[in-house]
Amino acid sequence: MDRPSFIGQSLPFLDAIEQAGRAAMLDRPVLVIGERGTGKELIAQRLHHLSHRWDRPLVTMNCAALPETLIEAELFGHEAGAFTGATRARAGRFEEADGGTLFLDELGTLSMAAQERLLRVVEYGEVTRIGASRPISVDVRIVGATNENLPRAAAAQRFRADLLDRLSFEVITLPPLRARDGDVAVLTEHFGRRMAAELGWQGWPGFSVEMMALLEAHDWPGNVRELRNVVERAVYRWPDEERPVGAIALDPFASPWAPAGGKGSAQAPSPSPSSAKSAPDAPPTAESPAALPSGGVRAAVAAYERGLIEQALARHRHNQRATAKALGLSYDQLRHCMRKYGLG
Repeated sequence: MDRPSFIGQSLPFLDAIEQAGRAAMLDRPVLVIGERGTGKELIAQRLHHLSHRWDRPLVTMNCAALPETLIEAELFGHEAGAFTGATRARAGRFEEADGGTLFLDELGTLSMAAQERLLRVVEYGEVTRIGASRPISVDVRIVGATNENLPRAAAAQRFRADLLDRLSFEVITLPPLRARDGDVAVLTEHFGRRMAAELGWQGWPGFSVEMMALLEAHDWPGNVRELRNVVERAVYRWPDEERPVGAIALDPFASPWAPAGGKGSAQAPSPSPSSAKSAPDAPPTAESPAALPSGGVRAAVAAYERGLIEQALARHRHNQRATAKALGLSYDQLRHCMRKYGLG
């Protein structure tokens, strides 16, 4: 069975992983809070696989993926004839997860009626199928996930305060990628190498210094999921596996031929400032500077880059971390440049 894979070295990220490891051993509800793409489902898997329930079912339900009229039937099951279309009895997710873990993603979207029934399960360990008169005992650990501020939702009476009290034995808040210092470089290397291997490349040339600077500067509203798409797309589009990847498309919809919107057409999102600074989507052509002879612009850029690094190192008495900060690079990026130019 595959286990969740966590890539990162920043302290906020490692603290969240450690917190999940400690909480896994206790048979209590856990809430996982974080922006989209931060890895909430991976944390839920970690909580399950490190618990004593590891060999029992891990059942996932996205509460936002179903219409409100069907959520209760999905969660608690129903008897035959309970409503139109219910031709036979069906067990709900709680019964399927009996003995194991139920991961409720997008928990904040549950209706108040579903929250009330969920509260009874948490308090008494019983579910009642729709249309049934007898409750069924279940032994389920609940892990909920959301990107909402649940205390604020409870104050606004959009989420039951008593349910929140019972589900929040432990709350794990995942840091967004923009707060994970150094992890963009680590994740880029991981996703880039994996995509290069998938494409059958003989080696991994990495990204150019300029492209790494763009990746580091982006704010990543889609977090790790967005970064993975950007990196993999850039690698697959790059035509030369011998040279560092020198073009990225932060916004895959950006195009001079994008439809302008209107009836029957979608409005293409306008490029973000970071996207506007990125290299063109298409591989370099004969008219682009990247295709000039290696003794021309490339040699000049390399010499200028090396000079900047040498001057900064001298100014900071070869303190590499201070030099990296002054240049707006991560420590790993500076080390890459120093190796590239034989500076130590």
